[in-house]
Amino acid sequence: MNNKEFEHFAAQSGKDILRFCRMISGSSDGGDELYQDTMLTLLKKIKKLDTEQNVKSYAISVSVLLWKNKKKKYSVRDRIAATVSLEEYAESGEQFASHDDPEQIIMRKSETEMLVELTSKLPEKYRIPLYLYYSANMKIEDIAKYLHIPLGTVKTRLRKAKAILKERLEALEYDE
Repeated sequence: MNNKEFEHFAAQSGKDILRFCRMISGSSDGGDELYQDTMLTLLKKIKKLDTEQNVKSYAISVSVLLWKNKKKKYSVRDRIAATVSLEEYAESGEQFASHDDPEQIIMRKSETEMLVELTSKLPEKYRIPLYLYYSANMKIEDIAKYLHIPLGTVKTRLRKAKAILKERLEALEYDE
């Protein structure tokens, strides 16, 4: 891969990777830092990247590995001072139509915050495929290859994650 191809890749897939980094890290700032580290790592390996392969999937795997390494490194600190949830992401990432009235905007924001909070409490084995599918826009087949698990397992985990979220929403007496 050359610099021009890398720029095209960053323009085409950068937003998805950034969104995934923010979701997995749990905050906008942490996600931005993870995205930057991911892109720097890819730039260091630019000559080895093959445009024939799925570079986006590789970038996601790099970001997950960097995140896991950082998570291990700061696990003691995180037990002492809790990290910020995805609340910042929900506030900054939500775009509303101009014709919505303030009540609808507040309701959507509240719903988004509730879903973000419930999703962040899912076990990692359900949360990661959910983030990959919805925030990184990866296909189920790519998720299976990336996580090194069977296609059926990915589908089961996505279905189970949705069922858990539905159950928790019903427990909160959420109507929709």
